[in-house]
Formats: sequence, C-alpha cells, structure tokens
Amino acid sequence: MFRQLTRAEWQLTKRGFGPWARIYRPATGAERACVQLCIPSWKALDTRHWGAAGQLPPAELARVLGVYASRVMTPRGSTAVTGLELMTALHPPTRASEPDADGKRHSEHNPGSLGKDPVDPAPCEAPDGHPLLKDLGRFHVRGPAEKLFEEAYDWARPMTDDECTLRHLVGLDVNMAFAAGANGLPVGIGAPTHVKNPVFDPQLPGSWLADLSHVDLSKVKVGKEWVQLDGSLLPSPFTPKGEAPTGPAWYATPTVAYAQELGYDVAPTEAYVRYDNGRYLDGWYSRLRDAYLATLADLGVDADLAPPDFLAAMDGYKQRDPRWRSSPRPSRRPSRAAWASFASDPAARAGGRASRGARWPGRRGGRTSARRSSPAPGSTCTEKSSSTAFTGQYPIAILSDCVVYAANGPSPLDFLPYREGKPLPGGFKLGINPGLVKWEGTQSVL
Repeated sequence: MFRQLTRAEWQLTKRGFGPWARIYRPATGAERACVQLCIPSWKALDTRHWGAAGQLPPAELARVLGVYASRVMTPRGSTAVTGLELMTALHPPTRASEPDADGKRHSEHNPGSLGKDPVDPAPCEAPDGHPLLKDLGRFHVRGPAEKLFEEAYDWARPMTDDECTLRHLVGLDVNMAFAAGANGLPVGIGAPTHVKNPVFDPQLPGSWLADLSHVDLSKVKVGKEWVQLDGSLLPSPFTPKGEAPTGPAWYATPTVAYAQELGYDVAPTEAYVRYDNGRYLDGWYSRLRDAYLATLADLGVDADLAPPDFLAAMDGYKQRDPRWRSSPRPSRRPSRAAWASFASDPAARAGGRASRGARWPGRRGGRTSARRSSPAPGSTCTEKSSSTAFTGQYPIAILSDCVVYAANGPSPLDFLPYREGKPLPGGFKLGINPGLVKWEGTQSVL
C-alpha cells in the first residue's frame, strides 16, 4: 500500500499511517490535494465517541461522515480531536506575509491566533508536577489560595420535608453547555502578566486572587430586583462542590464578574491577566451551533416549537432516521469532547500546545467559570437556578450541565415557572438552542 501511495506521489503526514491517516501531495502553486482516510476495521470509529457508527453499512456510514464533514469539518479522529482541530482550522497559527522586495511571501504569525510556540501558564493555573512548581515541596498540597479550582458543578443537597412529599425528580440538560459557555467569552491568547492589587476588569481574561466569602446568596439580584432567597438550598457559584468559600481563592474572570453582578464588591489582591486576548471561540461556537440545529431539524425538532410540542418532538427523535441512531450528532459531542480533553490532559491545562496550537492556558478555567456561574451567554447553573428559586423552586442537585428538581409530575412543564404562558425571564427555558434545556429524564423520589 505504501509503495502504491509513493508511486502515485502521495505522502504521509508526521502522524504516519493509522486508523485516521492523512495523505497529501505537495502543493503546486495554488493547487492542493489532501485526503483524510477513515479505516473502520482498524477501530477508527471508537464506540466511546462514534457509538455504533462503525457497524453501519458502507453507504450509510459514508452519508453520516459526509454530513459531519459538511456541517462541522472533515473528521480527524475522535470527536475531541475534531473539535480541537476545528478551533485551529478557523484560526491558523500562521499566514502568508505580503510579498517582500523579491516578490516572495513568507510564513508569519496570524494575528488573533495562538501561534506555534507554547506559553507557560500562571503558577495558579499549572497542574501539580509542572516545572513552574519545582520549588514546592514534593508532598505539598495546594489549596484554593494557591491553585485555580474551576471545575464543573458536582453538587447535591438533602431534600427538604416539603420536597419529599413530591413524587418525582426531573432532570434538565443544558443544550451544548460546553460550547455555549464559550460564546462571546474573551479568552487569553498570549502569556499572563502578574499584577498586584489590580482593579478588577470583567472584560480582561485571567485568574484573580480574591476573597468572596462575604457574598450572601440569600439576597441576589434578578433583573433589576433584589430577591430574598433561601441561600442554604442553593450551591455556591464559587466552588465546584457548591460549598461556600472560607477565604481568599483563585478565580477565573467570569466567576469574579458574577459576584460583582450580584451587587457585591470585589477587591482582588493579585492577578495573572492576559492583555493579549480576543473572542477566539466565537466562530467555533457558531459552526457547532449551526450543525447541531441543522441535524435536529433533519430529525423533526425545530427551534420554534412550543414547549409541549418540543417535548413531543424530542421523544424518540433518533428512531425517525435509522442512519442517525448510532451516529453522533455532528456538533454536541465535538464541543463536549474537546472540552473534556482539557480536563484530562495536563499539558493542555498547563499551557502545552496540541498539534497546530489548539490549546492554551487559562482558557479552560475561564470557560468552566462562564458556564457554571457567570451572567454571560451560556451560563445556567447559578443565575438560572436563582431565577427559578424566585418562585420557590430550588435545585436538588447539579452535575456538570444537568440540573435536577423535585416536582409533582414527571414532565418539566410540571415545575418550570411561567408567567402568562411565557418562561420566567432569566430562568430555564425548553428548546433546542444552545443554553436552553431539554428533558434529561425523570425518576421517582423513592
């Protein structure tokens, strides 16, 4: 096979030949030739990412991959790899320069991209074992005042006596929460700058050392109104476990911005900020959003359905087209999986670059922070839960992008607050658009 490729003047990339091999011919002028190969018999379509797509007949598999390529991009491996590759494809690290005196063009940095060289993280963003932390003791355990703990929610509380009289626990899942949290979010592109006693700027991405233990969740601002709530039934937006902070801790910009949005003063004593920043992920989000909405529209779920019609359309939508039963929706999984790669890869969290600069330090914490607590587009867990609590409904548990409520009936419509047939402003709303919610499932309280 390799000899045949060589005779045909095809070359392999540095990754070599594997389940997702890429072959190309050297560019001649403006003409380029590149082919991405997918070899199912070599387990290219891992069931963890692609479901049972590898078992589809060839024609149906070609159709699924073709739609995926047209709506997202040509797949390069797992959905995580593809999601990261899409970021880089939208912002290549280099570009051709203007012609020099001899009329030749050269490779130069593409403004607004990550570039090719890795950037060190701030010490508070570095994972344990990073060279930046070499002066710490071998068995030293960093606390919140030394390390940025921005992770997705994993919180639950005991049910109240009144809640125990209800019959059902209903779960709501936030659509594309991992991508929606990135929409409109300024993210750092360059190295961090260390600042002492900074004035907090909600538009400046970075990590801030601040004491937010004085924020009282029993009094929150919903719209223009101050509302008295039972703070003991709400998770703190400042820790992944929902526990109230007890002193100074490192927070990403959206978390501090949310405390300020609640009406409380914030006075960071230290910060690592990134003056070189931009809305790097806007195009990435838009591409995945459009793919997600187009795919669900193909399955009969439209964006303008009324809540009862939306729930009916979502009931068994995969069974309407057998070709989509075991294939991934060509948007949600790349965003979630690309996000997960930041959680599992120390190099990513530490500022190490993946191939072609797809990762950078501080972005993951900022995006988690935005999705968990900030008033920015895509935030849900704290602000929307607080808005829902305005009617006396408090979440029982939150895990990542799923929120659980107690209700008398098995449907989300049995507890979601409505005024004159419309959802409460700022609260949860059923629909397929990113940031809206769908029904995750229902269980008996028993």
